[in-house]
Amino acid sequence: MAEDNGVGKGLIVGFLTGTIVGSIVALLYAPKSGRELRGELKQKGDDFMDDAETYIEQARDRAQALINDGKNKSEKLIADAKVKVDGLLKEAETILDDAKKKSNNYLETGKTKVNKEGEKLKSAIKAGVDTYKKEKEEA
Repeated sequence: MAEDNGVGKGLIVGFLTGTIVGSIVALLYAPKSGRELRGELKQKGDDFMDDAETYIEQARDRAQALINDGKNKSEKLIADAKVKVDGLLKEAETILDDAKKKSNNYLETGKTKVNKEGEKLKSAIKAGVDTYKKEKEEA
């Protein structure tokens, strides 16, 4: 974009310079009196200044339009990125919630198994102790 702006500016300056130089050369070789020549030079100079102002205004308008277009595109990109980020955050929260639920389920299942096995072990130990005491009494 910066290269296009530089080429456009160079083209306008070259066009205006060529027009001015060509007009001056044409006026200098035209067979006219000094007063007429100066009047025509002044008129042509005024015309060229008006043309230059017009070109500058058009270039300014075009540059402003390009800037506004760039701002609009960047705002749209930012808005799109924000929507995508929000979607990813919601998805991440869902995955995290699912992981918490699964880990809680595994934890509860593990606790239940440990408690059952603990109860079996307690029962087995108690039975062993009771059997030991019984055998000791009989002996």
